[in-house]
Amino acid sequence: MAQNIRNVAIIAHVDHGKTTLVDGLLRQTGTFRANQAVGECVMDSNELEKERGITILAKNTVVDYQGTRINIIDTPGHADFGGEVERVLSMADGVLLLVDAAEGPMPQTRFVLQKAFNHHLKPIVVVNKIDKPDARAQEVVNEVFDLFIDLDADEAALEFPVFFGSGRQGWMTSDLAAAKQGGEGKSLQTLFEAILSHIPAPKDDPELPLQFRVTSLDWSDYVGRIAIGRVHRGRVKAGERVVHLSRSGTQKEVSVRGVYRFVGLGREETKQVEAGDLCGVYGIENIEIGDTLAAIERPEAMPIIAIDEPTMTIVMRVNDSPFAGKDGGKFMTSRHIRDRLEKELRVNVALRVQQGESADQFKLSGRGVMHLGFLLETMRREGYEFAVQKPQVLFKEIDGEKQEPIEYLTVDAPADAVGKVIEILGNRKAEMLKMDRKGTFTRLEFTVPARGLIGVRSRLLNATAGQATMHHVFHGYGSYRGPIEERTAGVLVSMAQGQTTFYAMDGLRDRGTFFVPEGVDVYEGMVVGEHCKDNDLVVNVVREKKATNIRSAGKEIFVKLPPPRAFGVEDALEYVGEDELVEVTSKSVRLRKVHLKETDRKRNERRSETV
Repeated sequence: MAQNIRNVAIIAHVDHGKTTLVDGLLRQTGTFRANQAVGECVMDSNELEKERGITILAKNTVVDYQGTRINIIDTPGHADFGGEVERVLSMADGVLLLVDAAEGPMPQTRFVLQKAFNHHLKPIVVVNKIDKPDARAQEVVNEVFDLFIDLDADEAALEFPVFFGSGRQGWMTSDLAAAKQGGEGKSLQTLFEAILSHIPAPKDDPELPLQFRVTSLDWSDYVGRIAIGRVHRGRVKAGERVVHLSRSGTQKEVSVRGVYRFVGLGREETKQVEAGDLCGVYGIENIEIGDTLAAIERPEAMPIIAIDEPTMTIVMRVNDSPFAGKDGGKFMTSRHIRDRLEKELRVNVALRVQQGESADQFKLSGRGVMHLGFLLETMRREGYEFAVQKPQVLFKEIDGEKQEPIEYLTVDAPADAVGKVIEILGNRKAEMLKMDRKGTFTRLEFTVPARGLIGVRSRLLNATAGQATMHHVFHGYGSYRGPIEERTAGVLVSMAQGQTTFYAMDGLRDRGTFFVPEGVDVYEGMVVGEHCKDNDLVVNVVREKKATNIRSAGKEIFVKLPPPRAFGVEDALEYVGEDELVEVTSKSVRLRKVHLKETDRKRNERRSETV
C-alpha cells in the first residue's frame, strides 16, 4: 500500500509561488469539478493569508496521479513561522524547492532548505516564474547548487533534478531551452512523474504496532478536536483502543472514535489508515501537537518535534485607556485573554506564554514581530481588546558573555540608494557581508542584531522611495553589538480628550506628521503624530475656532490636511517607543503613552534619572 503513496512538502522563500503551484497540481489532477468555481491560492484559506498573499499556516491536500496518492504539504515561506515548517516536514519524505527565476535563493530559501536537510528529505528543484522578463534560470540553478554545498548537503541531495516553468501558467519542463520558448502545449506532467520517481515511497511498516504522531490540530462542530498527523507504524482504526502519550510524559488508554483520510481539499471518514499515510483522528480529549498515539501492547512515544527557541518577546496587558470597551470589544478581561492564549498554545508550537508582573499582564515570546503580530491581529479580529508594550529581544549569557539574536538580512535596493541603505543599517550595528548587482537593483547582505530590525523597514522604504525590499532569517546568537539608536523622532501627544478639529491640526501641521484625521475622538496621553524634532511635544488637537459675529469663509473649505499615517498591528509594534503602548481593539490600533498625564510622565522620568 505504501508504495502507492508519496508525501511531499513544497518549500520556498515567501512569494516564490508555492501556493500557486499547488493550485495547478490540483487543477490538472481533476481535484476540482469542471464547473467548479475556484479562486487563486485556494490553500490560503485564512483571512490574513488571503489579504497578505502569503502562507502563514501549513496545510495539506491530496491529489491522485496514475494510481498514486500524493500528499502535498504547503508550508510558510517566512522564517517567523518556522515552527509551522518544522513540524509539518516531519510528515514528508521529500520536498519541492521552489526558487524564483529572477530573485534566486533568498534568506528564507536557506532557512527552509536547512530544515529539509535536517529531516533528510530528498529534494526536487523547481525554478519558477521562468516567464519573467528578467529571468536568469541557469544562474539561479548554479546559485542553488552553491547553497546546497554551503549547507553540507550529502551526495544524494546534490543529485537533484531541476525543472523550469510557471506555476501560474501550469507547466514545467526539465529542458531549459524548451522552457525559454514558452509553455504552449506543456503541463505539469513531467513534475508529477519526477515526484513518483524521485521522492521515495514511505518505508513505514503497517504490520508493526501503531505509532501516530500529532503534527497539527483542527476543530469540527460535530466531532470536536481533530488530531492530524502521519501514521509512522501500523494502522490507526476507528473504534480501536490505543495509548495516548503526551509530551509531558503521561500515558492514558483512550478510544479512537473515528478516522478521516484526506481527499483533495477535504476529508472523508474511513475505517482505517495504514502506515505511511496522513490522516486525522477524533474522539480523544486534550490531545496536543507533539503527542503520540501508540498500540497498547507497545506504547512507545515518538521523539518530540524540535522547534527553534523564541527570540523576541512582548508584554500584553488588559486595556485601561479612556476608550477601553468603547470599540465594541467582546473579550477584554484578563480571564478572556488568558483563555485565548492557552487555546493558542495548543496549536502554535513556537509560542511561549508566561504570567507577567501582575495578574493582568502576559509575556508572549515568539520568532519575530510578524509571528507575534499575526496572533495579535487574529485576536483583534475575533473581538479581543488589549494593549501591548514595545517588542524586546531575548538575550542569553553564553560562557559568561552577553549574546543576542543575530539575523541574516538581504536588502534589494536601487543602485542610487545603496549608500543610504548602508548608512541606515550601519547605525543599527549591521555588518555587510556581500554586495551584488542584480539588474537595475543591488542586493546587499548583512548580519544584523534582531533588535536593529525593529522599525527599520519604514526607514528603508523612505530612503529608497518605497522601492527597497528586505528579507531576514535567524542566523544564530552572537556577541552583543552595543547600544542601537532607536526612533530618532519624538511624537505629538494629545493634551486633552475630545474630537480633533481642522482648526487645531492645521495650526500644528508644521510640527510633524499626524496619525489621526480630523473629526475623530482622542484622549489625553494618546500619541497623535510624529514630531519633526527628537523630543516629544504635547499638543492640543481638539481646540476649536472661537466664534465671532463676523461671517467669513473658512479656509478649511479650500485647504485639506495631508492624509494621516495609518498603522496596522505590525507597523505599530515596530514604531512604538519604550514609554508607550499599542492599544489594540476590534476597530482601531492606537498609540499611547504608558502614563497618560504629562505630570506623571515627568515624575516618572525624574525617578528614572535618579535610579
